[in-house]
Amino acid sequence: MQDNAALNILKSAMLLEMRGKAFYENVAAQSENPDIKQFFEAMAEEESLHIRMLSDQYQSYKQSGKFKAATYDAASGSVASTVLSAALKEKIQGAGYESAAIQAAADMEERAVKLYTERARNTSDPGEKRLYEWLSDWESGHLKVLLDMDRALTEKIWYDNRFWPF
Repeated sequence: MQDNAALNILKSAMLLEMRGKAFYENVAAQSENPDIKQFFEAMAEEESLHIRMLSDQYQSYKQSGKFKAATYDAASGSVASTVLSAALKEKIQGAGYESAAIQAAADMEERAVKLYTERARNTSDPGEKRLYEWLSDWESGHLKVLLDMDRALTEKIWYDNRFWPF
């Protein structure tokens, strides 16, 4: 018998990833800076990978009632994190569109981490647990990159506007 909770979580996860992909593609399309465009395109491509993996697992679970065995690459090698650089941070205007997009993206990634962490903790299926732990680790990497960028941009705004208390 299929666990409707497992199928519902898979559907929710796919929707979350699809929204993230659409958001990143939109930001990339609107960015005039090629480096910033490349960063958001890399984020969108990583979300596409997650969508494909979740879709495969959904089909497997729907047909067999089981998560299929899968090999997951290390999340630390994500493309988006390698694109990030100090020069890229300098090109993003602290109060501009890309900066606002970074904050919105961090919020989305935080929701994804929460969903995946909770499901990994609450499932007894080892294949499902492994999938969601991997996704949680990967999205945590995205979140860290975005929060680091946001922090650097905030400090830049404070410095540029002399908001520092000293």
